[in-house]
Amino acid sequence: MSTVLHEERLQAVLDVLHLAGARSVADLGCGDGALILRLLDDPGFVRVAGVEQSVTALAALRAALARRDGDAGSRVTLIEGSMLDPRPELAGYDAVTMVETIEHLPPDQLSRLERAVFDVIAPKVTIITTPNAQYNALLGVPAHRLRHPEHMFEWGRDRFRQWAEGVAARNRRRWLVRDIAGVREGVGGASQMAVFLDPDLVI
Repeated sequence: MSTVLHEERLQAVLDVLHLAGARSVADLGCGDGALILRLLDDPGFVRVAGVEQSVTALAALRAALARRDGDAGSRVTLIEGSMLDPRPELAGYDAVTMVETIEHLPPDQLSRLERAVFDVIAPKVTIITTPNAQYNALLGVPAHRLRHPEHMFEWGRDRFRQWAEGVAARNRRRWLVRDIAGVREGVGGASQMAVFLDPDLVI
């Protein structure tokens, strides 16, 4: 079941996709399809792909797709596997999204993810959201714990911005970082979003 904060996350991602004029979107770590189902509600997204290693999550997504009317089946491709693996079949997609996924990876694997996205898929726009550790206290999360037991790390805003700046420099992308989802002054949002843009893409 979605929450108000998660709906805000998804809407923030959709807003950037629309601004960027994306028509094809690959969602890495798509889970049970919260973003994919919303993409398919919009006929402007003509090709949608999801990559997910959880068989259970993919089964739930396939069941949700089977209940839908229209052309969803012809517009979506689902791939079982790790988002860390290169996916040449996704090369040329306009956009890559990763919504609350990178924190599930060991930090020393983020460079592998970076190569899989920017060297292989090479999208015009890449959108990444991840929890903001500075917000955890507002959610009742003790300082010595992470927000979810499957998280490998959670970064504050300064650390996330530092990482995003490095990604952009290494891959020759323009970039921006913003707070999203329940933003509070001085703390930021429940999540933070980095957007990486092809130098020729203006939004």
